[in-house]
Amino acid sequence: MLKKVLIANRGEIAVRIIRACHELGLETVAVYSEVDRNALHVRHAGEAYLIGPAPAAESYLRGDRLIEVALRSGADAIHPGYGFLAERAEFAEAVAAAGLTFVGPPPSAIRAMGDKVQSRIRMIAAGVPLVPGTAKGLRDDEAVAAAAEIGFPLLIKASAGGGGKGMRRVDRPQELLASLEAARRESQKAFGDDTVYLERLVEGARHIEIQVLADTQGNVIHLGERECSLQRRHQKVLEECPSPVMTPQLRAAMGAAAVAAAKAVGYVSAGTVEFLVDKQFRFYFLEMNTRLQVEHPVTEMVTGVDLVKNMLRIAGGRPLRVRQEDITWTGHAVECRINAEDPFNNYLPSTGRITSVVEPTGPGVRIDSAIFEGAEVSLYYDPMLAKLIVHGKDRPEAMMRMRRALAEYHIAGVKTSIPLHQHLVNTTQVLAGNYDTHYLEEQFRMERPADGARERVAAIVATLLAHRSRGDVINRLAPVGSQVEWKLYGRRAGLRRL
Repeated sequence: MLKKVLIANRGEIAVRIIRACHELGLETVAVYSEVDRNALHVRHAGEAYLIGPAPAAESYLRGDRLIEVALRSGADAIHPGYGFLAERAEFAEAVAAAGLTFVGPPPSAIRAMGDKVQSRIRMIAAGVPLVPGTAKGLRDDEAVAAAAEIGFPLLIKASAGGGGKGMRRVDRPQELLASLEAARRESQKAFGDDTVYLERLVEGARHIEIQVLADTQGNVIHLGERECSLQRRHQKVLEECPSPVMTPQLRAAMGAAAVAAAKAVGYVSAGTVEFLVDKQFRFYFLEMNTRLQVEHPVTEMVTGVDLVKNMLRIAGGRPLRVRQEDITWTGHAVECRINAEDPFNNYLPSTGRITSVVEPTGPGVRIDSAIFEGAEVSLYYDPMLAKLIVHGKDRPEAMMRMRRALAEYHIAGVKTSIPLHQHLVNTTQVLAGNYDTHYLEEQFRMERPADGARERVAAIVATLLAHRSRGDVINRLAPVGSQVEWKLYGRRAGLRRL
């Protein structure tokens, strides 16, 4: 088994990995940039080392510095989390070359699935269903001919990337050449590679992914699906497990395809195979994420399998403790990504100091977070502050529990996406599970409360927290119409009603 792990990341995922390490009795090493000196992951780790200035290119993306710190601190492994260097085959190779263990898949698997066109070729060989598409690197005239055969609408996609970068929808032949130029330009800027390919657009599709686990002894299992169709700009917003449209037969078929995909590239560790599912419940391979996913907690809540601990055990050479027949799915879990952005102002990023945090608690509530009162939110990194996850005996209970938890969740000092999620879990189509990947951008609308009630409540919460910090005791909170009644009892009673 491993003994000491360096976590090459920051924020809530670094805290999550540190906690898993401590529960396994492993020592931990954190790294931080100058702007993250007081970050929560720095406080939780056994050791912490400065690796550079705030920009990620000068700190968290400096693989050489990360490996240097790992060797200096006596760590024997590096867990990359997600983002940053998690899917860089070159980094995984450098870690191994330094005599350290990379907590993740082998570089060959990362490289095989990192090239979207090459991964399509491998999936065809493995018998995994694919959306009709083309090879990469077509000339303009070849792309025009291929597009006519595929049909419109179609997608232009970057071979080297993901997350919507280098992707363009094309509805008519007249748009193709200009869209190709734009997609190549964006792909070059984002990934240093302007190679693109064409793929049929599956209208009204759902985005459903399958979690897999594979050990070094050749055992590969799947842990079922996550529904990830609620997206904005190709970024997931709310995830569920299980999917509202899943059947045992569809899960078995998609699970078998995901296992075949993992075996086709010699996969080891936790990974996710992403599929599009059309209105007739036909599914098509989209890509494989060769890392831990942001939304992994909903799978953990429903299956009871700790994915991070399994990654660490697998990296230490241990076989999987569970077989496919041991996996069961109990209840329903929902995750909301809490971002520092203003959903009432075109989701503009919000920065500043967090002045107060009130987190929800109670049955079935989990929060993966790295924020605290006084934490600084900067523009240098991803805007995600936390993940709110709830579990219920079924989907209706999970949705009602999420409503309740969101109502209890208050973050002051920066704008957050909490209002967005409150709108979502009160929307008929979301509650009915009747949505696809275009729902958020094409049908859903955010409306600011006309009377500013939410802003007044936030101000009240901040005031009450200030009283609490001075020793007052908050005794009761109760909504009264459009007003909120608060009573304080203690050394400085007197604030009765706002």
